[in-house]
Amino acid sequence: MGSWFEELSVGTVTHHAITRTLTETDNVIFTTMSMNPQPLHLDHEFASRTEFGRPLVNSLLTLATVVGLSVPELTLGTTVANLGFASIEFPHPVFAGDTVHVVTEVTKARLSKSRPSVGIVEFRHDGYNQRDELVCRAFRSAMMHCRPAEA
Repeated sequence: MGSWFEELSVGTVTHHAITRTLTETDNVIFTTMSMNPQPLHLDHEFASRTEFGRPLVNSLLTLATVVGLSVPELTLGTTVANLGFASIEFPHPVFAGDTVHVVTEVTKARLSKSRPSVGIVEFRHDGYNQRDELVCRAFRSAMMHCRPAEA
């Protein structure tokens, strides 16, 4: 179960337990499902001639994985809605075979002005590869349920 709004005070840091190794299959399926024909993600021959020398994992798959890995401890069953992203950065590339782990910090939290049973929380999700290189940083806002009286 995720965390209630009251458990998400500014400065709270969560080292998420689940990690994920991204595979070539993950990348090909995600890239083609999202209708992205970029050969840098799909074509080994093309990618071999780039500065990376091999295909890059689609950055939106990286973002989705980083946010998804945070769900069990933070928002599973306790979120009303994802409200948006303030910024997203990809400082290092991700390649098939890289294992992503995530650390999240609560950077802002306030009660909703219009809905008394929810709060607005901003998370900074930092995704790292197995070498502890930062591969994704995303600031995300979510509307979170306050703890119900019966909980």
